[in-house]
Amino acid sequence: MTAQHLDVINLPLRGRHLIEASAGTGKTFNITRIYLRCLLEQRLTVQQ
Repeated sequence: MTAQHLDVINLPLRGRHLIEASAGTGKTFNITRIYLRCLLEQRLTVQQ
């Protein structure tokens, strides 16, 4: 298995993605950025 840098800005918002990494590597930060992109770019509501 090779390590890959997660490009949150260009990550497709459709489909399923796996974020797997050790503690302290920024998983929560990146998931938050993806969530914000969904809200802003896809105009989704928090409930969706």
